Amino acid sequence: MMFSISIGNEQQSKEQKLINVLLTLATGVLTLIFPNFLYLIAGGYLIALGLMFMMFKFPGAVTALPIVAGILIFIFPELIPFTFAGFLGLFGLLMLFGLSFSILGIITLIIAVLIIMNPDSVAYFIAFFMLTYAVSNLIQFYNQWKNKGPKEKSDGEIIIE
Repeated sequence: MMFSISIGNEQQSKEQKLINVLLTLATGVLTLIFPNFLYLIAGGYLIALGLMFMMFKFPGAVTALPIVAGILIFIFPELIPFTFAGFLGLFGLLMLFGLSFSILGIITLIIAVLIIMNPDSVAYFIAFFMLTYAVSNLIQFYNQWKNKGPKEKSDGEIIIE
């Protein structure tokens, strides 16, 4: 017996998860190594994330959020704490309510508040978020690979046999 359940664009493909993990991991490591170049690293990450969302056909508002935040960071580097905290706050709410990453959503919201409370340590908070997010996605990716979960297609369709 075979039936198909269509989840839609909210279901991430394996390629998208892998690209997202590599992008986030590289950004976290670069932020730890070069905290003085935070505006270049964070702005580049946000624009790359927005382009990745565009490539995988996410809704326009979800695609525009990181691109606008990245452009704001490039134009006004002194606004990094507030811009990135705003991005993390919205991203944390999205994870908390929409993507069922409740623990990571709460951690993201806490990091956003900590960035606002202590803007001098923004590079380390951003690196902590990036590395936590990347490790979380790597664990999720590994568990899906290990369990050989439901067969997944790139268009978001899941087939349960």
